[in-house]
Amino acid sequence: MKPQLQIRMNENLFLRDPVSSELGKKIVGNSILLIDKNGFENFTFKKLAEEIGTTEAGVYRYFENKHKLLVYLTAWYWGWLEFQITFKTNNIKNPVTKLKQVIKMLGSEVEDDIQTDYIDESILYKIIITEGSKAYLTKQVEEDNKKHFFKPYKDLCSIVGDIILECNPKYRYPKSLASTIIEMAHFQNFFMINLPSLTDFGNSKEPNNIILFLTDLVFANLKK
Repeated sequence: MKPQLQIRMNENLFLRDPVSSELGKKIVGNSILLIDKNGFENFTFKKLAEEIGTTEAGVYRYFENKHKLLVYLTAWYWGWLEFQITFKTNNIKNPVTKLKQVIKMLGSEVEDDIQTDYIDESILYKIIITEGSKAYLTKQVEEDNKKHFFKPYKDLCSIVGDIILECNPKYRYPKSLASTIIEMAHFQNFFMINLPSLTDFGNSKEPNNIILFLTDLVFANLKK
């Protein structure tokens, strides 16, 4: 059996570590399915409890509220993506090739990772696109930030920013460009599928268009 990938999570996000029990894993895995099916606004712990055959109180033993659960899911995804990028670029010496590989990963649809049996990354990826910004576009973002809830996202942006600097050490905005392409990869995907007139891709739903666009954007800036 292939060893399971463990993503280290901020303990302030949960009351009880969901990875520590089968019920906790069901809560995380099935919350992804329900949020994808019904949307975050219509998602409740009561519906989740009914789906997995437990009590609503049982869900609350793991997460204080559904906002904390959403932040947990997004933080988990960014930690997982950081691992994937680090692993797949580790042996690439040429910084341009490395950055192009990162852009390809950011612009491509995500497949389920067999190293995590209780999380379907392909569905979690869709949640990041449609619901992910709700994790930090809140009134309590400053308080959440002080608790380091967004550290996985910051770490990912830092890694991408460092690769950008490898390509052009004199570039003045590596962190801004890094966060821009990460966000844009998701927004352009959403627009392409739901609001195609906001893109130049129509409704082709072809991820390669996003990769080409991001590549052009990044290297046009790095050449300046």
